[in-house]
Amino acid sequence: MNVKPLADRVIILPAPAEEKTIGGIIIPDTAKEKPLKGEVKAVGNGTKDEEMVLKVGDQVLYGKYSGTEIELDGEKYLIMRQSDVLAILG
Repeated sequence: MNVKPLADRVIILPAPAEEKTIGGIIIPDTAKEKPLKGEVKAVGNGTKDEEMVLKVGDQVLYGKYSGTEIELDGEKYLIMRQSDVLAILG
């Protein structure tokens, strides 16, 4: 991927939604809950007021309605501000 987010934005690859079945019924993709974790794929430089603390490869948790969905090279990503990321998974 050769996209560089600006300022305090990051690009995240969401973890795949877990496949669930209920009594033999497979839940369709549209009814699955969106995952709330993913991997940071690109980071901006931060701003003069906020240093970029995330780095490429970090596994993170983010808010349910955070970010804007974008598609790059046939893959769906989220682009969001660093402040929308809730935690780094260690």
